[in-house]
Amino acid sequence: MRHHDEGRDHDEADLEIRPQEDHAAGPTAVAVSMKRSLEHMGVRRTAETLLRLNQAEGFDCMSCAWPDPDPGHRHKAEFCENGAKAVAEEATRSRATPEFFARHSIADLDSHSEHWLGQQGRITHPMVKRPGATHYEPVDWDEAFGLIGDQLNALGSPDEAIFYTSGRASNEAAFAYQLFVRAFGTNNLPDCSNMCHESTSIALQESIGIGKASVVMEDVYNAKLIVLQGQNPGTNHPRMLSALEKAKQNGAKILSINPLREAGLVNFKNPQTPRGMVGSGTDLSDMHLPIALNGDLALLQAFGSLLVEWDALDHAFIDQHTIGVELWKQHVAAIDWDVVTESTGLSREQITDAATLLRDSDATVFCWAMGLTQHRNSVAIIKEITNLALAQGNIGKRGAGLFPVRGHSNVQGDRTMGIWERPPGHFLDALEKEFHFDPPRENGYDTVDSIRAMRDGKAHFFLGLGGNFVQAAPDTEVTAAALRKTRMTVHISTKINRSHLVCGETALILPTKGRTEKDVQASGPQFVSVEDSTCSVHASRGPLDPASPHLESEVGIVTRIAEATIGDRYGLDWKGMRDDYANIRMHISRVVPGCEGYEVNVRRPGGFILPNPPRDSRTFETRSGRAEFAVSPIEVVQVPPGHVILQTLRSHDQFNTTIYGYSDRYRGIEGGRRVIFLHRDDIASLGFDNGDMVDLFTRWDGDERVRCARNFRIVEYDTPRGSAAAYYPETNPLVPLDSTALGSNCPTSKSVVISLARAKGKDPDQAGDQDEVGADWTHKTDPEPHHLS
Repeated sequence: MRHHDEGRDHDEADLEIRPQEDHAAGPTAVAVSMKRSLEHMGVRRTAETLLRLNQAEGFDCMSCAWPDPDPGHRHKAEFCENGAKAVAEEATRSRATPEFFARHSIADLDSHSEHWLGQQGRITHPMVKRPGATHYEPVDWDEAFGLIGDQLNALGSPDEAIFYTSGRASNEAAFAYQLFVRAFGTNNLPDCSNMCHESTSIALQESIGIGKASVVMEDVYNAKLIVLQGQNPGTNHPRMLSALEKAKQNGAKILSINPLREAGLVNFKNPQTPRGMVGSGTDLSDMHLPIALNGDLALLQAFGSLLVEWDALDHAFIDQHTIGVELWKQHVAAIDWDVVTESTGLSREQITDAATLLRDSDATVFCWAMGLTQHRNSVAIIKEITNLALAQGNIGKRGAGLFPVRGHSNVQGDRTMGIWERPPGHFLDALEKEFHFDPPRENGYDTVDSIRAMRDGKAHFFLGLGGNFVQAAPDTEVTAAALRKTRMTVHISTKINRSHLVCGETALILPTKGRTEKDVQASGPQFVSVEDSTCSVHASRGPLDPASPHLESEVGIVTRIAEATIGDRYGLDWKGMRDDYANIRMHISRVVPGCEGYEVNVRRPGGFILPNPPRDSRTFETRSGRAEFAVSPIEVVQVPPGHVILQTLRSHDQFNTTIYGYSDRYRGIEGGRRVIFLHRDDIASLGFDNGDMVDLFTRWDGDERVRCARNFRIVEYDTPRGSAAAYYPETNPLVPLDSTALGSNCPTSKSVVISLARAKGKDPDQAGDQDEVGADWTHKTDPEPHHLS
């Protein structure tokens, strides 16, 4: 098998700025998908995987959590460009064998880019970095599990261990994982939700009693108005474009609200239709509001003010189902329009025109993603969206509802299965009844608090079920230093990533089977289940033989860690769960609300939809028993002169921290990633020219350390004055660990106040694209400390 490790690493000098595409998908997407798939998988594996991707008897995409159409309405090619890339990454024929790890020290691997690491292929054997060692070496599974069990049992308290989960773990693995962790004695179950939709979960739970979408796919198709806010479906949820096209054909209007005018918000060329392949495609947005960063709360309250002024309210719904409307009406009626226009960058006329779309619609679906959830006031922003939906009765009726669009394939399912550091009492009660032990009742650490705990010496063990923690988390240098202070780091992974190179005293990589692969256990072939953004739960069955005979499934790894750590404590039958996943689903049916009859229901083509009281019966399991209007003061980020607000975002050629390549063709970027998008007037006022190379800086209240990300090329872009954008994880070092959303502790990756200076320092390509700041480095234009209020 050919290895990629001898090829040259990427050189940012290849970066080119090309014309942006003004539409999403179309023939180019098809060509890119097939080219990437054939290069990585070959003809046979491409056919075996892509034709079964997102099919009722196939496997679920490991990329975003966009819902599948009903089984009878799915295309033979039910996938998007980025879904095909995700499959190609996992089903690649390349392998990272023990010989590969012997050739490359950890320091050598760390000198390469994230993209290069991912191209080395699937990890074939469990690997260990022993204390003081410079290389990973192979280890047999029994010893690996023994090392983990010994380390966990040597801790002074279970709360000294961190058990992280990415959004790819199956429901079965997630349920077994949280069961083990709670039987071990802690609720330290941070997950990637803490860094993305945690603000949504908190806001919706407090407002309507459940932190999930109140729509099904038919509501999207039948909406009169769809509001897309803080979301870029063309890159992050490409199959959503097909649903929006169908809604447009059914007469819907679309209002898009986003700082960048993204291709996916403008025009869609559906590769499944002749019009999409050779025609002009479908124009999507009827109106686009180029809102300034963090202007969303002010805009939403302005909408509310106008709806109250016009009396465009559903009084019957409000009277029967809500509480707190009078205080909300008084609050929005008194808004300061000067504050609104200044903070949004929009005119009163633009806002009024957009509000008329809301006024004239009797069925509105509100969609949002990370653009709204990663601000200091994100919980308030989501509650304000909910206020608008409640004011017009847009919950629990056809074609209407709240739709937080999840960005990772089973992040919602993992939370349903109990992956949460703040589990509700009824869930713990059900665990106690089912398994006859009293689970811990104190809240555990979320992601940000887990980093603090490792940094401060309060936690000494880290286990990651999937993901790339050091690259996904904020404040990269702080996160890396915290992980290096631990006694053991363990990563359950399919491929090499940066987190494997940020090691505790002992480090383990446990290679797992992927979503594309067959899973055969003692009782025979197994399947797993997942949940999408609309609460639909369905089965997933991989078609390929595993990449190596030495791989274990996620369920197998979790249950064997449990056996090595707590043995038969409480009489938990880990082997029975591992041998037959139906045993896990039996427990799920008795513990998880809405999962009664789980085994039968999940085997149906297309699965089943979990109950949702606001959607199903207009009932709200809040403290008051009604949906609750919230009153939130408008908060504006204070930006000192000579600074801009930065939002971190994805390129079209990545999924979360996985870098597929260096092409962001919708934004006109080819061959590089270290770019910062700025308005032309900001470029001039800051004293730069388009194309200049700059370093980026930020500071935080009470923290004397200057955070820096080096060597970014300025790219003039259609974005509001004062609002900048750049790709993560390259800019994650700029997100202060302590800059989090009120109420959710979600990192504020969309509200980073930065300054720019002409680039000076080491070429990032010589350091694996890692941003470094020398301890003695200073700059005369460093910003004064500030707080993102």
